[in-house]
This record gives sequence, structure tokens and C-alpha cells, in this order.
Amino acid sequence: MTTEAQPLEGFRLELREWLEANCPASMRVIADPSLYGKATEAEKKQWLDAMAGRGFTTPTWPKEHGGGGLEKAELQVLNEELGRVGAYPPMVSFFGTAMLGPVLLEFGNDAQKNEHLRKITNGEINWCQGYSEPGAGSDLASLQTRAVLDGDHYIINGSKIWTTQANVADWIFCLVRTDATGPKHDGISFILFDLKSPGVTISPIQLISGSSEFCQVFFQDVKADAKNLVGPLNGGWTIAKRLLEHERKTLSGGMGGAGMAVPVVKKDKKAGEKKKKAPLVASASLLAESARPYIPGDDKRLGDADLRSKIAQYELDALCFSFSMRRSGEEGKAGRGPGPATSMFKLYSSEMNKRKMELQMSIRGANGLGWEGEGFEPGEISETRGWLRSKGNSIEGGTSEVQLNVIAKRVLGLPD
Repeated sequence: MTTEAQPLEGFRLELREWLEANCPASMRVIADPSLYGKATEAEKKQWLDAMAGRGFTTPTWPKEHGGGGLEKAELQVLNEELGRVGAYPPMVSFFGTAMLGPVLLEFGNDAQKNEHLRKITNGEINWCQGYSEPGAGSDLASLQTRAVLDGDHYIINGSKIWTTQANVADWIFCLVRTDATGPKHDGISFILFDLKSPGVTISPIQLISGSSEFCQVFFQDVKADAKNLVGPLNGGWTIAKRLLEHERKTLSGGMGGAGMAVPVVKKDKKAGEKKKKAPLVASASLLAESARPYIPGDDKRLGDADLRSKIAQYELDALCFSFSMRRSGEEGKAGRGPGPATSMFKLYSSEMNKRKMELQMSIRGANGLGWEGEGFEPGEISETRGWLRSKGNSIEGGTSEVQLNVIAKRVLGLPD
């Protein structure tokens, strides 16, 4: 008798063989953190090409656009097997895979899909997001960057701010005002263009953490091909909202609030070996281990009772959050995709990650205040900068205040 489990088990065993043959040892960083940063550029490229060749960089996208075409159950097997070997994700554009790609699949025409999706999957193009402006952040619909049609091009003038990784991006997906006469939400369009175009100036902004991943981008008479207008003219607000739902869903799992997979060994009789299954286990379990060099204690527990309590509470909260995200994913299988509930996950994930970084600082004490120089380990300096960087979690991807408004109006149905 054939069951659904049998083809999935065959897929799992085939994946294991493929991973052993194609995942360089230096890219198994999650299983062995001491390998972090030691992979050569050739090894990174080898891993990217291997994953992209199977469509695993965008595993649920259609195969005709370079994706893996995987069903939900197959995707779960892929994630479990990647977790089993501790594989580090290949370097493809987050803005392309998690944000632009999904909206192109929904709103783009065939020419746009054929032009851009496979390049995203293959890691050929880095993208950035042109949304916020100096005078239009939380009130995004007030944006003033103008695009005026001139023959087969739009001429764009204005600026964007807090544009993450614009200094290393190749292209930008950008919200522009194409009609200033009607309601502000109705005159916005969604367009793509090359950042190497004449008239584009990119200025990195140094953050409190010392990094400069955010930029201000200026446009002066920049030409954008009219064929790269996605969706209808003046219909960009609908696309913008859907893209933000995808962004918030992804950020919810990427900030650390949702926990991480910690392998649990189980006996696999069919494979004749032990296999590691990766359930949702909070990353707080790693917090206790990271505290041991700093907090005296015995083999079973940390010596600081207050810190133990805080770590345990974080772990419980992170587990609940993980299961809530899993439940939401199960409920959405038959739906149209991310919805306003992503604002709840993004809000809570932001707060959880900030809380986790505060715990890291509490663990390290004075060792968590290093910025540079002798007396501090590289990991300690990195944690200090990460703690400062985490303060931006409640701003990026839509401020926490915006998320609360979305939850109130679109989730709880409260009156304006």
C-alpha cells in the first residue's frame, strides 16, 4: 500500500545523499559555530550554485521561474535536513526572495517574472526596498518621490531613507507618486529600476552600532523603463501592503524571537541510522550555555537564580511564539498568503529579540560593554554591537506603533 509518507521518506533519503555531496563542510556553520567566517568565496559560491540549481533558494516558487516547486510537506523535510547538517543559508537577496519575488508572482506580468525571478533564485541580483522618505515614514502614503511618464520611461525625482543595503544592491523596488491630484493612497505606483542608472546617489548612514547598512538614496531625473511598472498605474498601494505582509512574516522568524531549531536525535529504522529531527525549540536554551563562562554554577544549572528565571521565562515565551507561528501557518495553508496577523508576529518578534539581547548583556556584565581594543573577545564585541543594533527592530519593517494600529483595525476590528 502506497502512503504519503513513503515518497516523502524517499525524498528525505535522496536529500541526505545530495547534501553530503554538495554542502561544503565550511558551510555547516550552524552545527559548528567555530566555522563561522572561515568559508572561502569559492565555497560560498559552490553552495549557492548547488542550492540554486535545485531551486532550494526559493523552494516553493514554481519550477519554471527557477524555484523548487516543493509542497508544504516537502519544504518541511528540506528544512529538517538542512538543520540536520547545520547548513548556513546560501547568500541570496533577502529583499528578492522574501519580498519582491512573492509580489511579482502575484502581481507581475509574464515578462517581469521571466526577467527577474530566476535571477533572484540564482543570486545574480541584489535588491533593496525604496519605501520610507524623510517626510513619509510611518505615514508611508504621504510619500513625495515623483515619477512622470516621458515616452517609454518614467522620470523619477525625490529621495528615500533607511534603505537597507542600498549601497550593495543592484536594483531597487520603489514606491513613487504618479498622481498627486486624488487621495494620497490612490496615486502611488510600484516600479523597479537599476541603481546604476544616472542620477542615483547613495549615502550610507552610520548607526549607533557602528554599521552603515541603512542609506539615504537620492533620485535626480532618473530614468526607469516603463515596462518595469508592476501592476496597474496608481495601483501600487495594494502591492505595497502585500509586500509588507511578506516582510513582516519573514522578519518575525529572523529576529530570534521565534526561536531556532535545536536537533533532537531519534532512531530512524528505515535509514538504519540515527537522524536529527529539528522541532521548534527556543534559542534561549543556548542562552544558558553562553552564560556558563560568565556565571558560576554547577553542571546542572547557573548559579544566578534571577538570571535562571529570566532565561526560563524567555524560553517559555519563545516556545509559545513558535507554536503560534506554526499554528498560523497551518491555518493559512488554504488561504491566500500572509495577512494582517503578520503584524502581531512582527511586533512580538521585535520585542523578543530586544529582550534576548538585553539578557545577553546581563549575562556578560562588564564584558558585554566592549567596543574595541584588548580585553574583549570578538564575540563579546559583536554582542555589544548586536545589542545596540536590536534597538532598530521596533522601527524597521514598520514601527511597533504602526503594527499596533494594524492589529487594532484589521485583526481585532476595533473602530477608528
